[in-house]
Amino acid sequence: MAENTEVIVIGGGYAGVMAANRLTQRDDVTVTLINARPDFVERIRLHQLAGGTHEAVNDYRKVLGERVRLVVDTVTRIDAPGRGVQLASGDTVGYDYLIYAVGSGSADPGVPGAADCAHPLATFEEAQRLRSVLDAAPATAPVTVVGAGPTGIETAAELAEAGRTVTLACGGLLGPYLHPNGRRSVAKRLARLGVTLLQGPGTKVMEVTSNTVRLGDGRELSSEVTIWTAGFGAPDLAARSGLSTDTLGRLLTDETLTSIDDERIVAAGDSAAPSDMPFRMSCQAAGPLGAHAADTVLSRIASKRPVPIDLGFAGQCISLGRRAGIFQFAHKDDTAKRLHLGGRTGAKVKELVCKHTIKQLVNEARKPGSHTWAKGEQGRRLLRAQRRETAATAQQSA
Repeated sequence: MAENTEVIVIGGGYAGVMAANRLTQRDDVTVTLINARPDFVERIRLHQLAGGTHEAVNDYRKVLGERVRLVVDTVTRIDAPGRGVQLASGDTVGYDYLIYAVGSGSADPGVPGAADCAHPLATFEEAQRLRSVLDAAPATAPVTVVGAGPTGIETAAELAEAGRTVTLACGGLLGPYLHPNGRRSVAKRLARLGVTLLQGPGTKVMEVTSNTVRLGDGRELSSEVTIWTAGFGAPDLAARSGLSTDTLGRLLTDETLTSIDDERIVAAGDSAAPSDMPFRMSCQAAGPLGAHAADTVLSRIASKRPVPIDLGFAGQCISLGRRAGIFQFAHKDDTAKRLHLGGRTGAKVKELVCKHTIKQLVNEARKPGSHTWAKGEQGRRLLRAQRRETAATAQQSA
């Protein structure tokens, strides 16, 4: 009789669910998914949860394969030498292989007053709290959104479309990922929604109080509700467990997504840093990384050599309220092209992407091993070459 292999997946987001479903290709693999919440969170809809236009959750039974065991608990420590994880409930669960897919969350703002007076928007619980704060605030209350990435843009647009008085403090350039053509399109849409857009030098937030936001150029903004979307970090579970991480807390791995400390631990999604060159934090990367992490584990179980990750990007999709959006096309190396889709077409593409992301998980649950993705090894090779060139230059300067 074949020996059974126990695999634990920590984290039930896009990457974790994809990995767990894909692992069920083998009948002799038992898969346990450990997640702190009983429902699957659609993280790319958290701005809608905050704005009251979507609940941003799905039943796990919709997206998880029948053979995946769900444990609702929090992992407090990974015992790599003992091949086990300790849970907040006091239980210990053993494993033969572990997939680390804990995702990402809010980073320490590092700005006086921000931790106490600003509301982050990186997790389901944070979005719920923000929704309660907004529901309790007068409709005319000034709202400041800090951060010019997709989350900041989407949140500002969502709230402005609902009639809120919104200022978006970029702290630099609006939508740094976007091509200038796409950036202009986004700025025009935000202006039509009535968002006060503050970008460029001097717009970095230096201090937050209960009713003001102070910028680098000395301006003070009246702000009854301040929302912080600037920057993300990974949970510190890996570091607390003695595993090697990058500066943001992501698990350091090789190109097969295997921990540089332990070949029994594989990372996926936002919490993975292959060759210390992590992919952009996104659901676009999470699914393929989750699938590849599972493939790495399955290769080792079959005594085969795992292959390096090969992932190409298509672009970036941003909603601009319920009636407009933008899809910024990109090269496979994740750099923006001139081409973008905007307006109602952009909104339809964004909604299609949100629904398709869930459908990918459902499809993998029904037919494990079926998920495929675009390849982009050329871009990865360029990154590695740049890293080597930078290291060589630094060595010559030393």
